Amino acid sequence: MALMINEDCTACDACPTECPNEAITQGEEIYVIDPLKCTECVGAEDEPQCQLVCPPDCIVPNPDFEETEEQLLAKYDSLH
Repeated sequence: MALMINEDCTACDACPTECPNEAITQGEEIYVIDPLKCTECVGAEDEPQCQLVCPPDCIVPNPDFEETEEQLLAKYDSLH
């Protein structure tokens, strides 16, 4: 399942550099995660790095993009 950033984002700049897929970009007011690039760090790390550095804990699963670990790994492989 891809992740998403909710409205609690403070645009603190902590998460974009942590993403191995460059899926996090600055939106109009808050950061956004491209669900087509987000693999929850499957293939790169043991857990989502953006969630580890997010001070307001506003990075949550995106209910519109449910994927298995195998699908996330395939997506990671196609991006790299």
